[in-house]
Amino acid sequence: MRRKQRFNFLYFAFILISGLLSVAWADDDMEKLKKEGEGIISVRAEFTQKKHMKILAKPLVSKGVVLFKRPKSVRWEYLEPVKSILLMDKGRVRRFIESDNGLVEDTGAGVQIMQFVLQEITFWLGGKFDQSPNFTSTLQAGRTIVLQPKTESFSQVIQRIELKLSDIPGVMDRVTIFEDKDTYTEYTFNNTKLNTAIDDSLFRNM
Repeated sequence: MRRKQRFNFLYFAFILISGLLSVAWADDDMEKLKKEGEGIISVRAEFTQKKHMKILAKPLVSKGVVLFKRPKSVRWEYLEPVKSILLMDKGRVRRFIESDNGLVEDTGAGVQIMQFVLQEITFWLGGKFDQSPNFTSTLQAGRTIVLQPKTESFSQVIQRIELKLSDIPGVMDRVTIFEDKDTYTEYTFNNTKLNTAIDDSLFRNM
């Protein structure tokens, strides 16, 4: 269970990273891309997550909503089948999980893991798209970016990540995270809205 939670934390972080990179790699002119990235103030999108495993007859499906606001505010909320909320308010991270008593805050070691990974995201937010110490980024045909871990420790958890970019700057169509050849998680995004007003309280309160 603890290993599964670790995967979920990493998945969340990688999805946010991919959203930033969708702005960064829409063109091969890095300076132009950094300028475009500066124009993304907020993102609001719905997502569907499908977990594929060899032992499953069909994928496990979850749905939710993600909100992002510069510089360091995120709300990643699963609505079904189990409700949980991950909040990052100006760099501070909190996680709430559904229980018999409603949503309760998780204060375990997992929060520290999320803090570490989310700090990696702020590295990209600064426009340093090609300077991550943990991943190499390759732009391929069909507006697809492949992220590969640089270290053995990361590659034991994630084999690679494929990001499918929309034709609209700042919008992701799909993200696929491969653990191995038989296990992968796919996220598809829809109803994405850029630069809409998002109240700061949504990043602090459930």
